[in-house]
Amino acid sequence: MAKRQLIAGVDSSTQSVKVVIRDSNTGELVRQGRASHPDGTEIDPVHWINGLNTAISEAGGIKDVSAISIAGQQHGMVALDSNGSVIRDALLWNDVRSAQAAEDLNREAGGDTEIAKKTGSKLVASFTAAKLRWLADHEPVNATKTASIALPHDWLSWQLQGGKDLSKLFTDRSDASGTGYFDPSTSKYRKEIIELALGNNRELELPRIVSPSDFGGTTLEGIPIAAGAGDNAAAALGLQAQPGDVVVSLGTSGTAFAVSDTPTHDSSGSVAGFADATGRYLPLVCTLNAARILDAACHMLGKTHDEIAALALSAQPGAGGLTLLPYFEGERTPNRPNATGVFSGMNISNSNPADISRAMIEGMLSGLADAVDSLVSLGVNVQRILLIGGAAKNPAVPLIASALFGREVLVPPAGEYVANGAAKQAAWALLGETPQWDLGLVQHHSSLSTPHVIEKYRILKEQTKQW
Repeated sequence: MAKRQLIAGVDSSTQSVKVVIRDSNTGELVRQGRASHPDGTEIDPVHWINGLNTAISEAGGIKDVSAISIAGQQHGMVALDSNGSVIRDALLWNDVRSAQAAEDLNREAGGDTEIAKKTGSKLVASFTAAKLRWLADHEPVNATKTASIALPHDWLSWQLQGGKDLSKLFTDRSDASGTGYFDPSTSKYRKEIIELALGNNRELELPRIVSPSDFGGTTLEGIPIAAGAGDNAAAALGLQAQPGDVVVSLGTSGTAFAVSDTPTHDSSGSVAGFADATGRYLPLVCTLNAARILDAACHMLGKTHDEIAALALSAQPGAGGLTLLPYFEGERTPNRPNATGVFSGMNISNSNPADISRAMIEGMLSGLADAVDSLVSLGVNVQRILLIGGAAKNPAVPLIASALFGREVLVPPAGEYVANGAAKQAAWALLGETPQWDLGLVQHHSSLSTPHVIEKYRILKEQTKQW
């Protein structure tokens, strides 16, 4: 009988880091660990490696694993000097100070259509390229010191190698495609966009691109490190998503992304033309506001999440005319970085906990229903909707999502799908083929379609366009 080989998968997200140790062939969970990250939209990356070490320790260490892979939050900018030192706190994906910088880069690169052709996406504040321009505009001394730029997952993989030699930095095409200076169609960096961002014909030592099934380096203890991935690409891999699947993830942010055999180039800025973690593409729509809307509902009404769910399901679709634009932390899609939340249509009749709960869930999900429609409009094949993330655990969310999406919604068992996807990638590199692991019991939810709810949401979104 062959000796069991263990692999480790890491999810370094905005709020926390999770480590899973699994059997490479069966996917059996052997042990796991977790640690929290500090709040904020900029952070000293040392917190990530400290958190990872804590999570690894909680998981019983990795001395017995045969491979490891790290997935992480996309876009974050870690600026490094020629000695490999971090120049300033990393700017995260949800830091919107670079909104004007994104607009400037889109214009200077030839306009929205041209930059979408070059990178698959129109740039918004989240993209690393926009943060580079912000750095050049507002911290020119730091910009001049910059010798390399790493993303969160790149930086952690590099730290496991010792974190000194810039030539050991590596990434994968899924995460690189969120920088705004990488072309997913050719899998090459667009250095002219970096020059536009930083100026002075800067030549940075960028992380090399490692193919999905390869190792990029080894830890100081000799454990092979796989390519890694952006968090959404890792989740798709963990879910074993195929072309025709759309994954709607409800975490800190909300995302709707599809596995596609062909790339997309959306000049409107709604759909980002990312790469996936298998060699395909991952057109993606991201909203800044998702699970925290449910937290806000609990805080406003003094209820638990289960109580919010029961209240929402007791109300009629449309919440008696009450509509929420959930732009509590600005918004990325649509691109309104300085927007705030809006309740509209409130009256004596609907000023009650049930309608308020319903409106908050409908508001959170309506933007993602629009996201799915945006994917369809670009020709993306949409057959199944898979709903994951912390907010998917709320009993009301899958039923209301089915009504808003006008499709059956599938909810896999709650799990660490980003970390699982990273683990599966490590197993792929180790075994030479992608293992197929049992996802467990998938729940199916169907509700009567409610297009009138989406329509009133869209009307309010249009009415507030100039706010």
